[in-house]
Amino acid sequence: MAKLRVGVLMGGENSEREVSLMTGLEMMKNLDRGKYEIEAIELPKDLRKIDGKIDVALIALHGKGGEDGVIQGYLESFGIKYTGCGVLASAVGMDKKIFREVMMANKLPIPRLVTRAPCVVKPSNGGSSVGVSIVKKDGEMENAIAKARKYDDEIIIEEYLKGTEVSCGILGNEVLPVIEIVPKNEFFDYESKYTESGAEEICPARISKKLSDRVQKLSTKVFKVIKGRGYARIDFIIKNNKPYILEINTLPGMTAVSLLPKEALVVGISYSQLLDKIIELALKKPLE
Repeated sequence: MAKLRVGVLMGGENSEREVSLMTGLEMMKNLDRGKYEIEAIELPKDLRKIDGKIDVALIALHGKGGEDGVIQGYLESFGIKYTGCGVLASAVGMDKKIFREVMMANKLPIPRLVTRAPCVVKPSNGGSSVGVSIVKKDGEMENAIAKARKYDDEIIIEEYLKGTEVSCGILGNEVLPVIEIVPKNEFFDYESKYTESGAEEICPARISKKLSDRVQKLSTKVFKVIKGRGYARIDFIIKNNKPYILEINTLPGMTAVSLLPKEALVVGISYSQLLDKIIELALKKPLE
């Protein structure tokens, strides 16, 4: 039987390019070469390799152009199956302002918008905590806004909730264990996410079963509300035993230090098996 032709899409032209390349190379290292014929597709230079030469696109892109529905729409125009969420869910998940509005419309718990410190200032579009600042004094606000505006014209200013950071992955119809993040820095920033010593990650999280169940149910609800498919990861902050939704990652990091593979491993799913499942979800049928 012919091997499935998998194109690993990575790179892009935004602030998360390096993370995307890390994710793509890690995926290629762990794909089963007995099942797949693997093609590295680095964007934008290899864009023409996509057309008609692959059976499925394994998307390792992050940020603008990769996680916001743009590449998803491009692939759909060629009838190419791809991993992760569709155009609509990707666009909603990427734009934090729209995501907040969808959460509020569905009465789901999110941090309040504020105009004074203490607060969190972040670009409306973007990921990997790029351009995000915690502002403790009003005098720091101007610099934080300028930093966020380097990455997007629209910014979000939310109340700063100091608590326990957790995340929960979704894989098809399965909700993964909740993972707790204890960053070495003040919050789970870019450095904490992509360096091995950047954070301590504990799975299952050190929270009550009742609270863990609540986080998992909220994660499933968020995924359904934005019409997610395939897989995703939802980030929370827990304060006074109440989880608040921070964001959804419709193409969560899959580097050697990323959260989703660690959550999957706790329930016996290796990185290679996780990739198989992600591809199966894109094809909507089991691999033979």
